[in-house]
Amino acid sequence: EQTGMNTMRVFLHDMVWASDQQGLYKRMDEFLKIASRHGIKPFFVFFDDCHFPNPTLGVQPLPVIGYHNSGWVNSPARDLAVRFAEGKASAAEIAKLKGYVQETMKHFKNDKRVLMWELYNEPGRGNNLDGGDKAAGIGDLSNKLLHQAWVWAREVNPSQPITGTAKGSLGAMNVKINRINADVLSVHSYENPEVLERVIKNYQADGRPIIMTEWLARTQGSTDAGCIPVLKKYNVGAVNWGFVSGKSATVWPWTSRRENGKNISVNQRRAEGKVVKAGEPFPEPKLWFHDLYRTDGTPFDQKEIDVFKQLTKEARK
Repeated sequence: EQTGMNTMRVFLHDMVWASDQQGLYKRMDEFLKIASRHGIKPFFVFFDDCHFPNPTLGVQPLPVIGYHNSGWVNSPARDLAVRFAEGKASAAEIAKLKGYVQETMKHFKNDKRVLMWELYNEPGRGNNLDGGDKAAGIGDLSNKLLHQAWVWAREVNPSQPITGTAKGSLGAMNVKINRINADVLSVHSYENPEVLERVIKNYQADGRPIIMTEWLARTQGSTDAGCIPVLKKYNVGAVNWGFVSGKSATVWPWTSRRENGKNISVNQRRAEGKVVKAGEPFPEPKLWFHDLYRTDGTPFDQKEIDVFKQLTKEARK
């Protein structure tokens, strides 16, 4: 609120829903109450193909020191996503995935505190980088679950808009499905302002509102000072990746997951004790990749926060 923001992009997980449906809804409601008091209208993401393939419930592993997103996991688990793509998922598994989407939407379908629903983040990515697991991205095979998610969502027909990642996904059909069906276009761009502007113009041709649901990668040229004015110029919503430096360690770049040209195994690093333990400070590079604030509330760069405040000042009046 103090920064000038009015939304947040929040990831859910199918395993949490299956384990404790009502508990999940209670926590979502509590979160929405807090957000509403501060003029924040969040939106929720159901599925995600990014990063590690084998999610588990319970206490999550400690973050690896200096490693970008060492604990981020797929939803659904990679093996289930592949079996769904191959037509081998069981009826019970399909029913759970359908219930996860539909029952969650039904519970909040008329809730004015929810901005919209995002069905699938970057389908086809599968950025598993643990050297101990050979699973690769399932690419355009994700389009089967993606398409079905759209069918399930339209059956519920919530009052809020529905979207799914278009640019940022892998696989031509994944991009096409989301681009054609989205009420509001969800687009990712970690490029410099010139490229960002071209991306916006491309998607504006579709004639629907655009939210840049991922941007900000300082070492890639995607900076606050350069990109926010472009996004404001074209009236595009802006949700930068990362807010507070913490367990995700996204202040470190994507390249932090590789060493000497090879993928780094997070399991090996954890076995070596190279983790951030509870209560220990989070290490940070000189130039952050994502994120804006430290856990104590101090910004990485106050000038960046000033840009946010200045460009959202008029909208807050």
